[in-house]
Parts: sequence; structure tokens; C-alpha cells
Amino acid sequence: MFAGENGLQGDPRLKAISDAIRVVPHFPKLGIMFQDITTLLLDHKAFKDTLDIFVDRYRDMGISVVAGVEARGFLFGPSIALAIGAKFVPLRKPNKLPGEVISEEYVLEYGNDCLEIHVGAIKKGERAIIIDDLVATGGTLSAAIRLLERVGAEVVECACVIGLPELKGQFRINGKPLYILVEPRQ
Repeated sequence: MFAGENGLQGDPRLKAISDAIRVVPHFPKLGIMFQDITTLLLDHKAFKDTLDIFVDRYRDMGISVVAGVEARGFLFGPSIALAIGAKFVPLRKPNKLPGEVISEEYVLEYGNDCLEIHVGAIKKGERAIIIDDLVATGGTLSAAIRLLERVGAEVVECACVIGLPELKGQFRINGKPLYILVEPRQ
């Protein structure tokens, strides 16, 4: 669900967040309108508003784990985790985490990828959210859900700053609620 359709209709923070995201045409390849959140990070107020909206949503939901998808989920996840009193767990690409890991492979439109988590990072029954910057097809988030469920987490929701307009009306990924702040800019 888009935040502007659920409780934050007309909230000026959403427009400010959207306006702070730079669009880079034809990156990384022709036809892609890349949503660059680095400009959001440069805008102190818009970045704080982004974090505040997520914190307000998750503060009273009994979340004990914020899992961030590499790499952009790492930019939002730790601050949200600190603010709601949860731990941050990174979901990384292969061979980035030292020690014993559990892996989940998934298919992308252009090939395969994989996410990994440290063994023991999450205890069975812990309530988790998964955060990333953008959801397009849902493949990465689906893999993240499967990975967290394999280690015993209860995935409460997935959250993204940006969601493609094709996701309007799609409130779930792998049966889990999906919360999105803004649509991509053109």
C-alpha cells in the first residue's frame, strides 16, 4: 500500500521526499529511469521525514528486527532500528558476510542473484520488517522474506521508499504486507 493512500493522504512530507529523489535517465541502461536516492540523503529534512514516517509506522508493532537489503536498505534500516528499539540485520550479497551464513537464491529479469544472512542473527519467532529503497517486481523482497522465514522470523511487513506505479493495488509480496512511501518520478 502506498502511504498516500493509507493514512498520509495529502501529507506534504511525501511530496518533499519524492521531489528530493533525482531521476537519471537511461541508467544503467537505455530505457531505465533510475531513481537516485543519494539526493534524498543530501536533503536533511526530506531524509529525516522518510525515517520519521517509517518509525511512526513501526514504533508500536513489536518489531524486534529490521532487516535491510544490500545496499540501500542499509541507509534506512539502522536508523529505523535504533529509533524503535530493534536490532538491525543486514541481508548481503554472496561472500560479504564473514562466518556461517544461510543463502537464498532468486531470479531477476537479467539473471540470478542471492541474499545471505548470518546464522544466529535472528531468533525463532522474532518479529521483523524488511526495508529497501525501491520495489520493482518484488523478486528481491520475496527472496528476503523466504530467507527470514527459513531462520524462523515472523515477517510482519516489507517497506520501501519507492514503489513502481504498477504496484498500486498490490498490497502484498509473498503474502506479506507491502508499505511504500512514493511512486517513482519520471
